[in-house]
Amino acid sequence: MHRRVAQHLNSFVGRWLPEQRMFLKSDTTTRFVRLRPLTQAAMLGGTVLVFGWTIVASSILFSDVISAGSSQEQVARAQAAFEQRLDELSRERDARANEATAAQSRFALALEQVSQMQSALLASEEQRRELETGIEVIQATLRRTMQERDAAAALVAEREIELTGARDGTGPTEVAPEDVASTLDIVAAALSSAAAERDRLQALADEAEAELVAMQLEQRLLDQRNDEIFATLESAVSVSVEPLDKMFRAVGMNTESILATVRQGYSGTGGPLLPTAMSASGEPEYSADLARATGILDTLDRLNLYRIAASALPLDIPVKASYRLTSPFGRRWGTMHEGVDMAGPTGTPIYGTGDGVVTHAGWQSGYGNMIEIRHEFGTVTRYGHLSKIRVSVGQKVSRGDRIGDMGSTGRSTGPHLHYEVRVNGNPVNPMTFIMAASNVF
Repeated sequence: MHRRVAQHLNSFVGRWLPEQRMFLKSDTTTRFVRLRPLTQAAMLGGTVLVFGWTIVASSILFSDVISAGSSQEQVARAQAAFEQRLDELSRERDARANEATAAQSRFALALEQVSQMQSALLASEEQRRELETGIEVIQATLRRTMQERDAAAALVAEREIELTGARDGTGPTEVAPEDVASTLDIVAAALSSAAAERDRLQALADEAEAELVAMQLEQRLLDQRNDEIFATLESAVSVSVEPLDKMFRAVGMNTESILATVRQGYSGTGGPLLPTAMSASGEPEYSADLARATGILDTLDRLNLYRIAASALPLDIPVKASYRLTSPFGRRWGTMHEGVDMAGPTGTPIYGTGDGVVTHAGWQSGYGNMIEIRHEFGTVTRYGHLSKIRVSVGQKVSRGDRIGDMGSTGRSTGPHLHYEVRVNGNPVNPMTFIMAASNVF
């Protein structure tokens, strides 16, 4: 049965693939190998399959090569965009630093103006009090003069009554005409002098009142100008403090705890004690301007505390030269990458990102040559895979000090810097500190 089927198939396929024979001849015999139509069809099908598989495999390999080239171009474009963004952030940081310097200059100028205005206000207040005292004295003198005038007028009337009675013969006593004339002259002179003194005092009073009105107007203008200066200062210090407050919150730190720590470290006081002005009730006398000035000084103190804290935190970037960010913070190949990798040429300078003390400077498993710096507020930075270490344990470093050179020591595939930031022992994303500071400084 199988032979019949094979014969039928051979005869059917033989129309296109007739039977072929391969002769093998030796010295003594001649042999041949039959290639039946089915065998030829099987060999042809296998050849076609092998050729087709070769074409498909070549196409897949070519596609992979093209895709790999596209991925590299995408990575290169992403790297170029990231470096361009870093350059923009650097320029923006410089612009913000210039704005902060200009704001500080404007604030110093405004503070000097406030001091001058306060001195002028105190002088005008003292002058106003002196004028009020002078007006009271003038008014008392005027009242006394008017009383003397009334007494003199009464005396004149009494003398006239006596003189009239003497002329009629009904007066109780006789008065000589010479005495009456002398008395009238004296009274007239007294009245004239009193009237002149009254006019002079009235003129002085009018002049003092006019000067008081002018001083009150000047005082109101000074108060208005003073209010404008205070409003400008309050706005300036608020604008200066707000970015710093956002920066510390962005890195996940408790601002009040940081300020309390800095305030405790900078708490010295001293100097002579001066008496405080007291009100009529015995309480210290505080004006609205003094309260606003105190508020501005408190805000300035907060700004200064922020700046002290910022100088102690790792808020700078460790690589100033051009670099490539080859690995970010986070999960990588199933493990946790606790820092960022910044690749560059071997020997690229590495700088400290904040004030601190070197706690490790040597070989560390996995890190190679590694530097660890302890900063304030529980922060620590690590710099790994260095080719050269330029600091020693216990050395104090400042932000921007060169501490080492980029290399490829330890577990590394090429020259780069492994940079870590830890807060209270826990790793955090270093780019959070770098980006937060770039928006302020």
